Amino acid sequence: MMKRHLSKLPHLRTGFGNFNSFLCSCFETGSTNGDAKGLLHQQMRMNGTCCAKLPEELPKDNMLIDSFGRQHTYLRISLTERCNLRCQYCMPAEGVSLTPGPKILSQNELVRLANLFVSSGVDKIRLTGGEPTVRKDIEDICLHLSNLKGLKTLAITTNGITLARKLPKLKECGLSAVNISLDTLVPAKFEFLTRRKGHERVMDSINAAIDLGYNPVKVNCVVMRGFNDDEICNFVELTREKPINIRFIEFMPFDGNVWNVKKLVPYAEMLDRVAKHFTGLKRLQDHPTDTAKNFRIDDHLGTVSFITSMTEHFCAGCNRLRLLADGNFKVCLFGPSEVSLRDPLRQGADDHELREIIGSAVKRKKASHAGMFDIAKTANRPMIHIGG
Repeated sequence: MMKRHLSKLPHLRTGFGNFNSFLCSCFETGSTNGDAKGLLHQQMRMNGTCCAKLPEELPKDNMLIDSFGRQHTYLRISLTERCNLRCQYCMPAEGVSLTPGPKILSQNELVRLANLFVSSGVDKIRLTGGEPTVRKDIEDICLHLSNLKGLKTLAITTNGITLARKLPKLKECGLSAVNISLDTLVPAKFEFLTRRKGHERVMDSINAAIDLGYNPVKVNCVVMRGFNDDEICNFVELTREKPINIRFIEFMPFDGNVWNVKKLVPYAEMLDRVAKHFTGLKRLQDHPTDTAKNFRIDDHLGTVSFITSMTEHFCAGCNRLRLLADGNFKVCLFGPSEVSLRDPLRQGADDHELREIIGSAVKRKKASHAGMFDIAKTANRPMIHIGG
């Protein structure tokens, strides 16, 4: 059977439409006209994040249960701060200071810490960066992590630049889920946003993941008014004949990314655009810990999701923790608080002492983030340091 590749997309209008207004920062937040009101009411009824329940299976200990009863079963590990792109929403134009190599967690340190989390109830690990595929020992890391007893899912979030050639071996080493970041279907806009070339290689990586049987292949798209909001329906079109889950992400503030509320395209507006263009859009039942609001369109093989961190946060169902490349432990993406696990580990702390540090940090996790305007004024690291 002849393979259908994503570079050949009929009937897509991916011109520069509003691109010039993005360059000039002349943004105006549009209003939602209510055509998707029924879908919004439906999703509000089905949204479980406001009253998330703990998993029925009892945790192995209470190290990962916070003071609000949230059991944390998902650990995101940043393998490196280095990246082969320079995305504008991730890294300031002047670049960032990188942690010296000796202060980055070694493979053995990373696996030891990961084992502490998995033995306490974490069943999903996602590898992030920087760009995780630039780390030379990523295959060995995947092999060791995938063999941790109790781990069900080993995932990666990647920009896809080198993924196509590395993915077959990574799959052999136990990588079970793939997210690929892609914010535009227009190569010239890709080069502007990332300050690098490589659009075709990202498309090749999406196809490679599909060909290797990953289902779904998740594609993350940060939506920014005046830059790529005119491509929303073109991205949705990718789901028609491919097992792709398009995930539209509200633009979020981090140090150095010049966040502006006028660039934010709210979930309600994105949903309205999709509902107008595609018939048979149906809300799916989400797990209480899902970060995304998920939809299926009649006769589409893939699905569409919206990550609404700014306009409808999902903090009540949050089950995620972050281990940064420098060994700092972060309990909230948007919170500035961090605690080092690297330093006590290198000073000879045993597993019990490390568990005490982790458990204390988890117990201090707040009920929710501060809201997008307060987040924008709060000192935090650039996304490339935190990990996507």
